[in-house]
Amino acid sequence: MARLAQTPGLTDVQQSILETVRDFADKEIIPNAQRLEHADEYPTDILDGMREMGLFGLTIDEEYGGLGESLLTYALVVEQLSRGWMSISGIVNTHFIVAYLISQHGSPEQKARLLPQMATGEVRGAFSMSEPETGSDVSAIKSRAVRDGDRYVLNGQKMWLTNGAYSSVVATLVKTDTGAESVYGNMSTFLLEKEPGFGETAPGLTIPGKIEKMGYKGVETTEMVLDGVTVPDSAILGGADQVGRGFYQMMDGIEVGRVNVAARACGISIRAFELAVSYAQQRKTFGQPLAKHQAIAFKLAEMGTKIEAAHALMVNAARLKDAGQRNDVEAGMAKLLASEYCAEVVQEAFRIHGGYGYSKEYEIERLMREAPFLLIGEGTSEIQKTIISRGLLKEYKL
Repeated sequence: MARLAQTPGLTDVQQSILETVRDFADKEIIPNAQRLEHADEYPTDILDGMREMGLFGLTIDEEYGGLGESLLTYALVVEQLSRGWMSISGIVNTHFIVAYLISQHGSPEQKARLLPQMATGEVRGAFSMSEPETGSDVSAIKSRAVRDGDRYVLNGQKMWLTNGAYSSVVATLVKTDTGAESVYGNMSTFLLEKEPGFGETAPGLTIPGKIEKMGYKGVETTEMVLDGVTVPDSAILGGADQVGRGFYQMMDGIEVGRVNVAARACGISIRAFELAVSYAQQRKTFGQPLAKHQAIAFKLAEMGTKIEAAHALMVNAARLKDAGQRNDVEAGMAKLLASEYCAEVVQEAFRIHGGYGYSKEYEIERLMREAPFLLIGEGTSEIQKTIISRGLLKEYKL
C-alpha cells in the first residue's frame, strides 16, 4: 500500500472492503476507463461487478439487506473508485445520498419498501435540487407541488440529475405552500418513482436525452420535466407530516454529498500523483530522469502534501457525521480544499507529462477534464466559503 492518504484507526472489515475495492479499481476500472470515457459509454460490466460486491448497499442497514457501513467507509470507497474513474463514483454518489435520506428521514413504509431494493442496486437513486435558472440559490427554485385533495400535483423543470435516466427513485425538492414565514419552510422533498430510461418514464415525468459534457462521461446527466405529476401524500420524504421539511432534509444529504465530492477529489489527486511520479522516473531529460530535477521533485513534494491535507480533512468530516455531530463547516472545508487542491495537483501532473499530457492516449488528459467539475458539484468554492465563514462567525461571535 502506498504511503499517501492512509487512514488510521480502521477496523479489519473496513480494511478488507477497501483492499477489495482498490483491487477492483486496478483490475476492472483503470484498464477500461479510457475506452469507456472517450466513447461516453455506460459502464454496465463495471456496475455489475459493484453490485456483486454489495457496494450499492454499503451504507444501508443490515436489516434492509445492506452492509451497514459508516460514512467514513463510504467516503474511502468513493476515493478508491474515483482513483479508477470519477464517473464510477458519480453513479453511486446520488444513490448513496438518496439511501441516506430515506434511512434518516424516511417513513417506516418507505424504508421497508425501497431500501432492500436499493441495497442490491435493483433500484437506484437520483437527487434533484437544481433548476435551469437556479443553482446555488436553492431558495429561488420554481418547481412546485400543489395540494389536490389527498394528493399533490407537481410541475416544473429540474436540472443536472446524475443518474437521471438509470435511476428508479428521484429525491426531488420543490416548493409547497405551507404558510411558513421562511421560504425554506415552504419546501418539501418528494420521492418520485419512475421507470429507468429516457422519455416519459412515469405519467407526466419526462427525462430528456442526456446533457453532453466536457468530462464526467459514461454516467448520464439529465434534465427532468414535471408536467402534472400526481403523487399521494406518502410520496413526501418521511410522510405527509414532513411537508415543509424538504430543505432541511436535503441539506442533511448535501453534507454527505460534500464529503463525497472531497473523497472524489482525493481519489483523482492520488491517481494524478501516481501517473506523475511514474512518468517522472521514466522520462529522461538532460541525461537524467525528470524526478532527479529539483523543479520536478519539488512539484511532487507539493502534490503529495496537498493530497495528505485534503484526505485528512475529508476523513475528519466523515467521522464527525458518523458521530452524529454537525459537520457543515468541516464538510465545506473538506470539499473546498480537496476540490481546489485536486485541480492544482492534476494540472501539475499534466505539466510533468509535457506534450504527452495533451494526448488522448495518456490518462492525465481525462483527469484534466474531470477535475474542474469538482469545483462546482455540491456547491461551488464560493458557496463553501460562505458556509464556512458563517459557521465560524457563529462560533467566534463577540
